[in-house]
Amino acid sequence: MHAHFFSHRFHPHSHDSYSFAVTEAGAQRFRCRGALRTSGAGMVMVFNPDDPHDGEAAAELGYKYRIVHIGPDVVKNVLADVADIADGRAALPLFDQPVVSDPVLARALLRLHTALVDGAGPLVRDERLTAAVGAMVRRGATGPLRARTLPAGGSGQARAALRARTLLEEAYAQEIPAARLAEAAGCSRFALYRAFRAEYGMAPSDFQRQLRLRRARGLLIAGRSAAEAGFADQSHFHRWFVRCFGVTPGTFRRAVGPDSRRAPRP
Repeated sequence: MHAHFFSHRFHPHSHDSYSFAVTEAGAQRFRCRGALRTSGAGMVMVFNPDDPHDGEAAAELGYKYRIVHIGPDVVKNVLADVADIADGRAALPLFDQPVVSDPVLARALLRLHTALVDGAGPLVRDERLTAAVGAMVRRGATGPLRARTLPAGGSGQARAALRARTLLEEAYAQEIPAARLAEAAGCSRFALYRAFRAEYGMAPSDFQRQLRLRRARGLLIAGRSAAEAGFADQSHFHRWFVRCFGVTPGTFRRAVGPDSRRAPRP
């Protein structure tokens, strides 16, 4: 996506991919991993899969940025092909700094973004993807990615949160009362709310809504109606899609349609 936001505020959300954004002008502030961060012109925002964050303008003229979302499987495949990048490690990379100032990484990401949105051929796209992933891992990765989806350590809090998450993933389209969720987790509703926020950075209701949004997004990509994703009505779905993804469902549908090689920018 290439966007210029002025008053839009992103609701706390996360992505099921790595997300790398280059701020071109202005500044954006967001809360991620327990602290308020700011990305100014030329800086790179780095989100691991399932990193909760929000976002809004931190300058009067808003902020302009380019962002690419790269699935973990894509990153894994690139690393498997390029041994000197992976350095012998099979684990996916972890980025512990949500904002970095690195002109080399910024240029690699901008070149990849340009190739993706301007209709470059497959060879150019693959070359720039490899270069961008290589720059990310060599210059920003600090260790293997710990799967937030499996907080299976000895902590009772982690186990309770995981049980609740499992139920939400299995029945995301249903209305699940708090009592049922707490029963599945094996603790009180208050204890579950506290544990879930500690493990996943958001309330169970926000997490369920995010699952519905991800399902809706997948349906739109497949050219189908998003009605079965579990939202109460179209206006409710439209409002939350914009709050979490920054574009309308219609804009997203056009961007992933048959002519998306040269999709209009929001």
